[in-house]
Amino acid sequence: MGANKLREDLSALCSLPAALEAMGERWSFLILRGSFNGLKHFEEFQSELGIARNILANRLARLVDHGILARTPCPEDRRKIEYRLTDKGHALLPTMVALRQWGERWETGVPASPILVDARDMRPIAPVQVLSHDGRALGKGDLHWALPDDIAADTPEARAAE
Repeated sequence: MGANKLREDLSALCSLPAALEAMGERWSFLILRGSFNGLKHFEEFQSELGIARNILANRLARLVDHGILARTPCPEDRRKIEYRLTDKGHALLPTMVALRQWGERWETGVPASPILVDARDMRPIAPVQVLSHDGRALGKGDLHWALPDDIAADTPEARAAE
């Protein structure tokens, strides 16, 4: 297969544009961070983030529409609304941690505060890494784009492509 054809196929199949559409921009990531840190109510997000009410309402609606947050009445006061992470929202945790670590290394140059630690032993978490199917840490020289037909036989990915 020619390199141009591979690029065209990968571009057409790439899910990055869909992910960026769902998350949007800076405020969506900050709302998500707030959700991971326990914020649930519109007023909490607004106060913590200092975001304009109209922008917050728009971003919350987008995150709900994409299934990242669920909008439910508060159990103790049904007139009040809670925004809670869905399973899809929780699945964004590695992405959020990787972006934070990237920012610490390449943008600010200093560790963020508070420090993200393992709740079991209160030790800082390790850097997020791309791992191979057998757990090896992979670097940029170890990665290659492949179409489903090119993946080695007898892997979950190959079976899914059949």
